[in-house]
Amino acid sequence: MLHLRLIVPTDLRDAVLGCLDGEVGVTHVIVLPGSAVRPAGDVVLCDVAREAADELLKGLRALGLAERGAIDVEEVELSISAAADEAERLAPGEGADALVWEAVSDLANEESTLTGVFLALLAVATMLAACGAVLDSAILVVGAMAVGPEFGPLAGLCVAVVQRRARPALRSLAALVVGFTVAMVLTVGFSLLMDGLGLFSREAFDAARPNTSFIWKPDAMSFVVAFLAGVAGLLSLTSARAGALVGVAISVTTVPAAANAAVALSYGDFGQAWGSALQLALNLAGIVVAGVLTLLVQQGAWRLVLGRR
Repeated sequence: MLHLRLIVPTDLRDAVLGCLDGEVGVTHVIVLPGSAVRPAGDVVLCDVAREAADELLKGLRALGLAERGAIDVEEVELSISAAADEAERLAPGEGADALVWEAVSDLANEESTLTGVFLALLAVATMLAACGAVLDSAILVVGAMAVGPEFGPLAGLCVAVVQRRARPALRSLAALVVGFTVAMVLTVGFSLLMDGLGLFSREAFDAARPNTSFIWKPDAMSFVVAFLAGVAGLLSLTSARAGALVGVAISVTTVPAAANAAVALSYGDFGQAWGSALQLALNLAGIVVAGVLTLLVQQGAWRLVLGRR
């Protein structure tokens, strides 16, 4: 269930209540007349089955409530109520399959913004992956994958493409391009520093490195793994199963590929740098293609469910 808190201008009260009454998945409706001060109006509380939320939010937006009042949405962890059970039974489909575009767009936009924290996390993850690459440590590489925040902008790009929104797409692309550029430049400097301190060496980097050589030797499986990770990532995003994103993060080699390319550039090894760059491009492309297709399939499937109401 989702809990909605609405600030409703007085002249919109009847229309909003009619919108709530017209949706079978809505229950626990409470009206507090004149309770809102800024913006002024009534406060309306209700719970809605997740599978009915998208249509309800569209209806409320159509009334202009987002511009003149407010629509706040939060997850209900536990609801012990026969009325709530009935609302979920009457609502179409299953809550886990529901595509709530407002929630998906908000989360994707929040995670795809270029911020100082995003740059810091991506740079640290890339440096950590550089250590893993030089030391041939799969554990360090996996740790760097988990730290990397790059899936946020990738998901934001997928959502923006499906919604045909240019500005969010450009924002996500900017976060990816600027983020990886800054992280790689800093990692080149980090590699030179580590080499100067005797902690990195050209000999170690040129060694066989059987545990991490896949980073700069892309093949068809690189795209396949990234594609599957993209499907899993977008499914976890749309179903609010954020924990699954950790598994996605450690299944693709975006950050390790960027790190290996940076170390290779610091040593003038353009062969490894090119292979790593190709690995990075394949992973990014695989995730985006899979993410867009996943959202389109979910959108089409959910429309079929709604059409059978």
